[in-house]
Order: sequence, then C-alpha cells, then structure tokens
Amino acid sequence: MNGIDPNTLSDAEAPGLRLSGVALNYGFVRAIDGVDFEVASGEVVALLGDNGAGKSTLLKVMSGAHRPSEGAIEVSGRTVEFRSPRDASDAGVEMVYQDLALVDAADIASNLTLGREPVLKGPLGWLGFLDKRAMRREAARELEALGVTTAPVTRPVEMLSGGQRQVVALARSAVRATARGRGVLLLDEPTAALGYAQTRQVADLITRMAGRGIAVVVVTHNLPLAFEVADRIVVLNRGRKVADVATRETDNDAVVGWITGARPPQAGLIPTA
Repeated sequence: MNGIDPNTLSDAEAPGLRLSGVALNYGFVRAIDGVDFEVASGEVVALLGDNGAGKSTLLKVMSGAHRPSEGAIEVSGRTVEFRSPRDASDAGVEMVYQDLALVDAADIASNLTLGREPVLKGPLGWLGFLDKRAMRREAARELEALGVTTAPVTRPVEMLSGGQRQVVALARSAVRATARGRGVLLLDEPTAALGYAQTRQVADLITRMAGRGIAVVVVTHNLPLAFEVADRIVVLNRGRKVADVATRETDNDAVVGWITGARPPQAGLIPTA
C-alpha cells in the first residue's frame, strides 16, 4: 500500500491509520525520526524493536498522548491533529495500556460500558441511577459479537485471571473503537506476564477483532505472538524504521537482526543526510 495517494482513496479504501514523516523531539533528543507507518482496516501490524527503540513513544503519538514535532496523521484518509487521547478516541483510535485501566471493584459489565452507562428511564434516570440490567445485556451482547467466552458479566474484575482481565480491556477498547466505524486498536505488550493459555486467549481475540475490520497495532517483545497474529512486521531501531515487511516474507532471524542492528535496514527506509 506504500505510495498510494490518500486523496484518490475513499474512506473505506484508505488505511485505517497512517503516519507520514512523523518525528518527535525531546529537547535535543530525537526520539522518533521521520517514520512512515500505516495499518489497514482488518490488518494486524506488529511494531517491534529493542528497549528504547521508540515503539511505545510512536504508539503514544498514534494515541494522542504525545503530539509529533513533525509529520502528519491520517485516520481513514482524513488528516487529523490529536491534542489529547480524547481526540484520538473521538476519531476511533483506542489504546490499551499495559496496566489495562480497569476498575477492579466493578464487574465486567460495568467495565465494558464505562463512560457510556445507560440510566434508568423516568425520575430515577433524572437522578443518575444506572440501568444495571441494560448494562449487563449490552456487555453480554458485545462479548458475544467478539466471540469472547469469559466469566459471567456480573463477576468483579478483581476476581478474574490475568488473561480474562486482558480480554475485558481489549473488548472494551474494541467496542469504543468501532463506535464510529471500523476503528483502530493500539495494544502495548498485551501478553506481558501472561501464561501460555492466557496468551492464546488474547491472540485469538486479536485475530477475531481484525476479522471484524478493526485495524490493530501490537507492540510486543513476544516474537512468536507477532509471527502468529501479524500480517506485517515493522521494526524500529533508535527511533527510525528499519524494516517493514509482510510476515510471510521474513523469519525470526531476520527480524532479530533488524531489532539488534546486526542486519542492515531495508533499502529506502532510512533517510539520507
């Protein structure tokens, strides 16, 4: 898809998210250096790199947590300017951080509908009383649509396993991302500290979300996960993109070489001085 003029594309054909020449400076330090990046609707892109390579920083630019010093951001072919994560969320770009940002004491239904809770009709609704039954029905419907089998929606999050908590966080963000269309989902180390079975659960959910047309970007150190779920792999090294390749066209040794710097960058990816 590289080289396509977004002005010639309809919203449905344009990448779900595109960064063009994005750079981010911290004083005299250039944390991100002229990165081009895109992910299509229904595509999973693994964003890889060593510690300090700029992965999480680039993810924060995509999510509106950081404003780029240079470059442009497009969502579904439309240029946007994110001043905050709320702006990104309003545009359909949702971020799932490592800490998940779940309310432990609340149940699954409350977490899935957080920020958009239905209220009771009539005087009780005027006073702000929530419609718990409607929240549970909606949560169950959303989980079913995502093909998620987890604990009952009435179970408090604090009673869930690590894998179940991650699934709830992913499901909540997927619902928010698709509220205005197909949406974009950004995942920061979604399987960190999870066991094998729990990682499998998360990997299956990522695949199902892409199947629903959601554009998914995954930052991970888990190379087997990247090769399993990603359609394409992008590697950063010292804030620069050094590889952008279809997963089926590369292998573990090549990716490790790009991550460590032992392998030369792909031709044309590093700007010349």
